[in-house]
Parts: sequence; structure tokens; C-alpha cells
Amino acid sequence: MPIDWAALRAAALAATEHSYAPYSGLAVGCAALVTDGRIVTGCNVENASYGLTLCAECTMLGALHLGGGGQLRAFVCVDGANALLTPCGRCRQLLHEAAAPGMLLATARGERTIDELLPDAFGPAALP
Repeated sequence: MPIDWAALRAAALAATEHSYAPYSGLAVGCAALVTDGRIVTGCNVENASYGLTLCAECTMLGALHLGGGGQLRAFVCVDGANALLTPCGRCRQLLHEAAAPGMLLATARGERTIDELLPDAFGPAALP
């Protein structure tokens, strides 16, 4: 089944409207296509104690599990102006654990796999 990147990007942009970003002013939204066809979204939620801020990927993964779980096939993240954002290292790790094999991410440099963004990743297979 082909990936509708325009629909994912529109869902991510819509998620930015729910962002809570009073400190940075950077509204972030993300959306992912689940292997069962669902689209899950998330937005960033800042906190006065900056280290407690939740990235959009965190809230999206919460929505994934609340909605029944599954694995992600495709992912996109944007700011409030619809510019593509690439996940930080922490979020790449979170996405890796929820990724279906070969999960694709939309980046400013084009579509890339999670393995390209996080080579030699640590995951469940590394645990005894």
C-alpha cells in the first residue's frame, strides 16, 4: 500500500494546533502511519522545567499505545509553518522501538529509513 505523504503531513500540521509551547514558541506536530492503516498524531507539550518537556513523538507514541498499539510504517514531523523537522536522537530511539521493518521518515533530504537515521540502534533484541 503506498504512503500518502500529503495526508500524513496535513495530519502533522493539524497536530501543531494543539501544541503547548509557551516557552519556545515552536509548535511541533507529527503523524505516523500504522501498519493497520491508522494514522496517529502527537504534539509537543512544554514544561517550565525544560527537561520535562514532551516531544511530539512522545505524545504520538502514547496515542499509538492507547489506540491498540502496532508498528509504524511512515512518519513525518513539522513545525507550525509546515516545515519538515527531523527527530532528535532521543526521539529516533523512541521511534526505532515502534518501527515496522524499513519504516520511512520524511526529512528535508528526502525519504529515509529509521535505520539510516539511527544506525546500529539499541533495541529489544539487545536485551537478554
